[in-house]
Amino acid sequence: MAVETKKMANSIAAAGGSFGDHIRSWPERIKTFYNDVRNEMRKVTAPSWKEVRATTTVVVITVFIFGVYFFLVDNLIQKGVTLLFNYFKAH
Repeated sequence: MAVETKKMANSIAAAGGSFGDHIRSWPERIKTFYNDVRNEMRKVTAPSWKEVRATTTVVVITVFIFGVYFFLVDNLIQKGVTLLFNYFKAH
């Protein structure tokens, strides 16, 4: 088992008893949680300026394409509903 898994198993086992046991295990569980967060944050890296520009460009283009798509679909549905209302209104 990994070290984190053992720590988690120990904290769960410690918390499995009565309410008093649960309260007594709280500081250890908090300490374990913050240590895990610190270890994970060490693995985080910031993207480069080139990556930021590339992903921003992809997002802007995607939003534009979806905007045009939904505009066309909305107008098509609007015209279809209007035709149905006019048809049933006439008859």
